[in-house]
Amino acid sequence: MKFDMHCHTKEGSIDAKVDVESYIHKLIEHGFDGMLITDHNSYKGYQKWKEISDKLTTSRPFTVLKGIEYDTWDGGHIIAILPDHVHCKLLELRGMSLLQLEKLVHSLGGILGPAHPYGTGFFALMNNLIAIRNRDIIHNFDFIETFNSCTIQKCNEMASRLAKKYEKPAFAGSDAHKLGVVGTAFTTITDTISTNNDLIRAVKDRTIIQVEEDLQQVILKKSNPLFKQLGIIGYWIYNKLGALFYLPARKMIQFIHNNNPNPD
Repeated sequence: MKFDMHCHTKEGSIDAKVDVESYIHKLIEHGFDGMLITDHNSYKGYQKWKEISDKLTTSRPFTVLKGIEYDTWDGGHIIAILPDHVHCKLLELRGMSLLQLEKLVHSLGGILGPAHPYGTGFFALMNNLIAIRNRDIIHNFDFIETFNSCTIQKCNEMASRLAKKYEKPAFAGSDAHKLGVVGTAFTTITDTISTNNDLIRAVKDRTIIQVEEDLQQVILKKSNPLFKQLGIIGYWIYNKLGALFYLPARKMIQFIHNNNPNPD
């Protein structure tokens, strides 16, 4: 089966331009069998799909899985996938530490892995001190994104070597925020995947997921270096202030989770 494992929707990500219905139709045009929705700290894109799924007509069967790209405080962007029917509000409140996130996701029976681990700035795990000081933190993850359409080839190659060194399953995803990027990367799964539980089982087996070699890389437009740097700094401030803003809510929900560790 052919999946895009890193997808952003207009409904769920503040910086995305493609609504989930258009995303699905475009992927089907490119011969995809499914997608993993990984909006930034949000399940709204997946929720929108649930609202329209009964009315949505497609030319072939198509699977939509529920994931999230979580903004950690100290470890960059991490893709997390929980079992079917498990929902945790904490994952919609950015700012947990990497170790807090890892403990939470695994306690709920889920899996997680770094998105674009050698990508831009603090968004990338391997640019953060937590990984620079302790490379063996990679053992904590269940998979690694080794191809991202919006990341330069050198960084993808480094991510691929990282996955091989630590013997982690490899994911490929477009990371598409615009329609022109949709369908430019895929992961082949040699088993039938129709639910999150199927995907989690496949990753844990470490035998049936592989990144295709003939992936397309998006030609990134050259931008003014100053504007690019200002954008990175601006998002860093936005992320850190948001993490602090959500701190009381995270503490309250964490207390509830500790007393009821299996939210549905």
